[in-house]
Amino acid sequence: MAEPENPMKKQDPLATAEAWMASGRDVAIATVIETWGSAPRPTGSHLVIDADGNFEGSVSGGCVEGAVIAEAAEVLETGEPRMLEFGVADETAWRVGLSCGGRIRVYVERLG
Repeated sequence: MAEPENPMKKQDPLATAEAWMASGRDVAIATVIETWGSAPRPTGSHLVIDADGNFEGSVSGGCVEGAVIAEAAEVLETGEPRMLEFGVADETAWRVGLSCGGRIRVYVERLG
């Protein structure tokens, strides 16, 4: 017997990116490319963001998403990808809430 579909279940961020692009939205994707120590999300985690600030997925369990979304807006505007790094050694880590003791590196690029 098939499991009933859960309406609260989030869609895969890559499928969301594909659907948003098909509907004509400008889309950026943020990908966790490296982690050190205690990191909230594993390497390969994705966050997709459109030009209106809508997003799906996670690169940090919520603690740096706001900063990544703001950077994605710039990436969408300029088309230039960015490498972001957050960690407890950074003053930005505490400002955005990454106090878990680890560091993450996130690559943000425009799709399409």
